[in-house]
Amino acid sequence: MCNLLLALRAELIKFKHSKVFLISAIAFALVPVMSGVFMLVMRHSAAAAKASLLSAKMEMMSVSADWDALFMILTQGMGVGGIMVFGFTASWIFGREYSDSTVKDLLSLPTSRATILNAKYIACFLWSIALAIVNVGLGVAIGLLLQLPGFDGEHAFACLRGYFSTTFLTLLLGTPVAFLAIWGKGYLSPLAFVALTLVFSQIIAAVGYGQYFPWAVPALHSGIGGEQPPLNNLSYLTVAAVAVAGYYASIFYWKHTDYQK
Repeated sequence: MCNLLLALRAELIKFKHSKVFLISAIAFALVPVMSGVFMLVMRHSAAAAKASLLSAKMEMMSVSADWDALFMILTQGMGVGGIMVFGFTASWIFGREYSDSTVKDLLSLPTSRATILNAKYIACFLWSIALAIVNVGLGVAIGLLLQLPGFDGEHAFACLRGYFSTTFLTLLLGTPVAFLAIWGKGYLSPLAFVALTLVFSQIIAAVGYGQYFPWAVPALHSGIGGEQPPLNNLSYLTVAAVAVAGYYASIFYWKHTDYQK
C-alpha cells in the first residue's frame, strides 16, 4: 500500500507540472458553455431568429430553457464527449512514458510493475472525476447566472445521479485505451482507437444495435438515443467486460514486456 501511495504521488506530481489537465478542462468546458448558449437561444426569440440552426436543434430536442434541459445536455455531452476527453486522458497518462523515453527509468524503480500501473489507473480515475465535477459545476454556475426556472432539489439530485452514472460508464471504457497506449508505446494507437469507437458507435446505434456496442452505451444511457431500443442488463455487462478485459490485458502486457529489446 505504501508503494502504491508513493507511485500515485509521483503521478500527481506529473499533473502539477503539466498543462494537459487545464487543456482538457477547457476542451470539456465547451459542453456547459454551449448548453448556456442553447438556453439563451430558447429564452430570447430574437436571438433564436438570428440563430436558426440552434433554435431548430433545440426544437428537435423538445426542450425548454430550464434546469431539466441544462442537466440533460450536460449528461448527453458526457455520454459522447466523455469518450473522447477521457480517452485523451488515458492516452496521456499511459503513453507519455514512451514519448518522453522514461519508461525504462520508471520500471527500474523498486516498485512492482502492477503497482505502477494501478497508480496510473487511480490517477486517471481522479483526473476524469475532477473533469466531470468541474464540468457540472460550470454548468450549474451558468444555470444560476441565467436564472433558469424549474429548480427542484430532489429532481436535481436525480439529474446528478444520471450524470455521474453516465460518467462512470464512460470511465470504464478507458481501460482498453490504456492497454493500447502501452501496447502501441505512445499516443497514436489509443487516440486512433478512440476516434474509431466514436465513429462506429454512431453507425451501430443508427442501425439499431447500439445497446450491444459498449462505446455506444454511455450515450444511450444519457438519453441521447431517441427511438433506440432500451438498454438492458447485457448492455451494461458488455461495458463491464470491456473494462475488465482492458485492465487485465494492460497488467499482463506491462508485466511481461521486455523493454530492453
